Amino acid sequence: MSLDPAIAARLKRNDAGLFSAVAQERSTGNVLMVAWMDDEALARTLETRKGTYYSRSRKQYWVKGETSGHTQYVHEVRLDCDGDTVLLVVDQVGAACHTGTHTCFDSDVLLG
Repeated sequence: MSLDPAIAARLKRNDAGLFSAVAQERSTGNVLMVAWMDDEALARTLETRKGTYYSRSRKQYWVKGETSGHTQYVHEVRLDCDGDTVLLVVDQVGAACHTGTHTCFDSDVLLG
């Protein structure tokens, strides 16, 4: 899979060729998680509608829910104004966080 050159030209990547991806729940508007993507991960996500990310620690691609069953169906993908972050609007099945919580932002409220 390859990313559309017009989309690739708009992306700003870090030194490792990555950009941030924010997953937002379609039904609630809650931010579920933040992960990393590269051009290949974004191309896979656009083609399959499955949230596909790049693991910096494992140095490999991973599809959300592939092993846990906690899947993300991607309804929309938006590029931010700077081109360095994508927003995925998703239907989340099960926990989005690796700790088992629905979002990665459930536990520590620093200012409420």
